[in-house]
Amino acid sequence: MKLHDRIRGARLIGVLTGAGISTASGIPDYRGPDGVWTRSPSAVNAFTLENFMADAAVRREFWRGYAGHAAWRAEPNAAHRALADLDGSGAAVRVLTQNVDGLHQKAGLAARKVLELHGTMHMTRCTSCPLRVPTTEVLERGEEEPRCPECGGVLQLDIVLFGQRLDSEVLGRARHVAAAAEVFLAIGSSLQVEPAASLCAIAVQARATLVIVNHQPTPYDEDADFVLRGDIETVVPELCAAISA
Repeated sequence: MKLHDRIRGARLIGVLTGAGISTASGIPDYRGPDGVWTRSPSAVNAFTLENFMADAAVRREFWRGYAGHAAWRAEPNAAHRALADLDGSGAAVRVLTQNVDGLHQKAGLAARKVLELHGTMHMTRCTSCPLRVPTTEVLERGEEEPRCPECGGVLQLDIVLFGQRLDSEVLGRARHVAAAAEVFLAIGSSLQVEPAASLCAIAVQARATLVIVNHQPTPYDEDADFVLRGDIETVVPELCAAISA
């Protein structure tokens, strides 16, 4: 059966998105041929909890990187907008994103329909007390290594670093979506980071049609019903149009 025949008219669409969906918005990915960690393998050290908490120099490097991050200026691209439009057309779209940039919401998807598996760069939290504030307020202070104004503790973007567990409630809701979806799209993700990538396996076990859209091969390609290598800004709008046809 052809791709369009398999996905046309689906009512619940689960969508796992990774860094590759945001590259067209000017946000570099991590593991791609020109990715941040590909160009500078040591940069991953700043995203490891143990290093972040133990070394002030690592924290300074981390905050320097996010102070001028492209995501602050980025706008949703055609793929983000197509998913939001699909939801607006009557299909139920639930995005399970590994990204922390907030572009799905900016494209028009309601926040309740976006599960941010790895957190959000738009909020910052204290690692020692309950303080949680907008990241823009922290960056406006212009400090190399910002500290909590309440307790002096280490501040961390409200994202999941290597060595930290995903929020169990968010992950549980994501697994429920994957198990309930008729069509499951994995877009712009290397599918190398677990447990997020395993949402594909849950969808397959529940007999969803799994479609992977990514420039590079992934560990889940053999499990997919369809694997598409085209430009994400072209392929995703075409997939959304086929579903709503």
